[in-house]
Amino acid sequence: MKKILIAATLIGAFAAPALAMDSFYIVFDNTTKKCTMSRSAPTDTAKFAMMGEYGSEADAHMAMKGMTKCK
Repeated sequence: MKKILIAATLIGAFAAPALAMDSFYIVFDNTTKKCTMSRSAPTDTAKFAMMGEYGSEADAHMAMKGMTKCK
């Protein structure tokens, strides 16, 4: 019984970070002409434009550095 409990705990520990992955969005603010990173997609499409969706924060930062609108 202890072996099953330990195995289940280890599986849960390794699976939890994979299930908790969020998307990161690069958002361009049309009024300030600046880019920001957000964890939610923009809802006000008149004020904000979505520049891309990324799986990690590092990927989003790297992409934002390469975008001409974000410089």
